[in-house]
Formats: sequence, C-alpha cells, structure tokens
Amino acid sequence: MPSQVSRRHFFYGSMLAGAVPTAGFGSVASLRSMGYKSPNEKLNIAAIGSGGKGYSDINGCLTENIVALTDPDGKRAERTFKQFPDLPKFKDFRRMFDKHEKEIDAVLVSCPDHMHGTASMWAMARGKHVYCQKPLVRTVWEAQQLQLAAAKYGVATQMGNQGYSNDGARECAEIIWNGGIGNVTEVHAWTDRPGRYWPQSPEVEPKEAPVPAHLDWDAWLGSAPARPFSPAYAPHHWRGFPEFGCGAIGDMACHILGTPNMALRLSLTGPTSVECVKKEGVGKFCFPHQTVIRFDFPARGSMGPLKLFWYDSLKDMPKFDGIPAGQLIGDKDINGSLFIGDKGMVTTGCYGEKTRLMPDEKMKDYKGAPKLLTRSPGHYRDWIRACKGGDPACSNFSVAGPFVEWMLLGVIAMRYEGKLEWDNRRKQFTNNKEANKYLKPELRKGYKFNG
Repeated sequence: MPSQVSRRHFFYGSMLAGAVPTAGFGSVASLRSMGYKSPNEKLNIAAIGSGGKGYSDINGCLTENIVALTDPDGKRAERTFKQFPDLPKFKDFRRMFDKHEKEIDAVLVSCPDHMHGTASMWAMARGKHVYCQKPLVRTVWEAQQLQLAAAKYGVATQMGNQGYSNDGARECAEIIWNGGIGNVTEVHAWTDRPGRYWPQSPEVEPKEAPVPAHLDWDAWLGSAPARPFSPAYAPHHWRGFPEFGCGAIGDMACHILGTPNMALRLSLTGPTSVECVKKEGVGKFCFPHQTVIRFDFPARGSMGPLKLFWYDSLKDMPKFDGIPAGQLIGDKDINGSLFIGDKGMVTTGCYGEKTRLMPDEKMKDYKGAPKLLTRSPGHYRDWIRACKGGDPACSNFSVAGPFVEWMLLGVIAMRYEGKLEWDNRRKQFTNNKEANKYLKPELRKGYKFNG
C-alpha cells in the first residue's frame, strides 16, 4: 500500500515548520520589530568562515548586503577578502559580534564542522538568522540545542544541504508516496569520499609544525580543546579527524541521505540501531578509510521497517541485482542512492538529480506522480525568503536537526564493533554506555553555547 499522504499537508516550508511564518503576526511593523524585513529590503549578512565553502555561500547571497567577513585563515579567505576589500574583516567571530552586532541581520556559518554549533548558537542568541553548512553540527546534543534555540529566538534557519531544495529529491518522494515502487524495505546510499579528496588512513599522523603567519590557530581551534598546530588539520584535511569533522558522513550524507530522510520520514522515529558492518584502513587518529554502516528503522505510520546502508570511499559504482551496469548514476559520479521496494526500485543522485525508476525501461510508460510538494526557488533564496518573513526554509533546523541526529549516530558507530541499540526518545545508546560520551562535545572555555 502506498503511504497515504494528503495534499493539504504539503506546502513544503510550512509543513516542516521551525522558522517564523508570516501568518499570525499582524502588521508589517510587528514583523519588523522581530527583526524581519519586507521582501524588497536587503538583509545585512555576515560570514563566519569566508574561504572554501564560505566563498560559494557568500556568492550565493549576493542579492543581499554582505557587511562583515570572518576567517582565522587569511590565506584561505584571500579570494573573498579581495572580492570585498572595503568590508571589516576578523579572525574571531566573537570580535565581529562585539563591533557589529547591531548592523547584522543574518549570518552564514561556513567554518569547519566543530565550530558550526557554537557559531550558530552565538548568532541565534543575538537574534540573527542562520544559514549553517552541513552537517549542521558534530554531535547529537548540539543538534538538539540548535533546534531549541531556533524556536526560542524565532529566527529563520537553513542547513546547507542543497539537495533538499532540488526538484529531483521531491520527485523521488512523490514517486514513493504514490506507491510507485510499493513498500520500501531497503535504501542503499553511496559516496566516493574521502577517496582522493582528503587523507584518512592509518598512515595519517598529525605532526606538530610552526603556525603559519596567515593563520590564527587559537581562533581556528575555537571550541575544540587546545592542541599544537599541524598541517594535517588545516586548512583542508580536518574532516578526517573526529575532533573536528565527521568524515564522509559529514561531507556527503547530509546531501545523499536527505532524499531518503524526506521521502521515508526517517526523522519521525530515528533508527532503533546502527552498526558499522565493515571498516577498512583503521588508524589511531582518523576515521577509517572505508566503511559500510547499517541503520535499522522501525515502521513509520503506513511505512514498514527499513534497512538503510551507507557506503563510503567507493572507487566504482555499486552493483545491484536487476540493474544493468552504468544505469544508476554513471561511472564519474559515485554519489547517489537506491530505494528498493516490494514492487520496484527508484534511484536518485547526490542532490536529487537524475531521479528515475530502475531499470531505465521502467520509465518509458511512467506517467509521473502527483506533485504534493511545492518547488523551491533555490536553497539560498529559500532561506533569504524565510529571513524576510516568508515560509520556513525547507531544511530549517526543525527539519535538519532531527535528520542530523540520526545520521551522526553512524559517526559514533565507526568507533565500535557490533550493533549499537538506540533509544530515540531518551537520546541514548542502551547497550553501550561508553558510546554515549560521544553524543555531546567538550567545549573550550570562551565558546560555550550560552555565549
């Protein structure tokens, strides 16, 4: 039986509420008193992290006013700094707030994963709207705190998992809800990261080195416990270290698992267990080079129990019975997912692209599914609209937080052998008390969440 989804439930932003909608607040003047602007007014946006992904996030918001830039690494942010030569620039985002808090409406949080939670919390506590890069945070506790803060401070939020805004992800959900492949029993999701993108192996050892002149190492560490600088961490390879990143899950799962989370409503219950069923290249300092992680989900309404498998560091496309070679996504783009139902299969790419029934001949006579979800104006525009009093962004923190909570359990599972049983109501592992210590970060003095 297809999942019974009523059309009336799905103006997408308002269904997934978490930011402040326009209805119920009265006049434009009352909205402005809460920090909201009319659609014709420009937001004043500050960047926390201006190099790397920060560069593209800033350029994704050029319809608005960029008013301040922060980055502890002047060399990594050099391209952005040159693009905005007259803007105030800071190494430490706290100093930016000290000097320019009243001039800022919203912030882009595009720093390494370990600082996402602290930077977002500091911004929201000051009434600033927040666009935070995936994976939102590094731990389950941080995800919970950001959800609570977004509701408490009434700000517009969005996690940077662009696939949630793309048509293909929504089409995939609609195919499933329309009964196109029957009851989904398995999902397989895969990525080629870390692969050639960053070193993550037993050979990796962070060796101390002099701090480069262009880097404020203390500001880069931020909330993380103090340690000597090593080029193994900064500027790019921090993702492979549990103290700073979340490995391939942090880099790609928020994109690739976003469609399964949306289509199968996985955040409603969270998983009952998670297990790293395969790991290769286990080292002392990094995540394993390659893993296969299994999540088990209970029934969710009319949707039955589900097995979800995550594969990383793949060099070749995975193979599945009944699908000819080369039909999934293609040999050059090893990022995507496959939904297996009792009546068929559907596949989609990293960002929801190339959504179609499998094998390809199944699409020849397919008439399509009813459009139950609105189509997004784009991930940045979705957030900017919410900041100005429009409908909540599609991946606002009330949506992104619960999604990230269950996804990050896979990061913890890499540390252990065997299955970890999860109690989603109590937010605890029930069969391994030691594993619970990784649910919350150790935050350095000066970077607490009540900053």
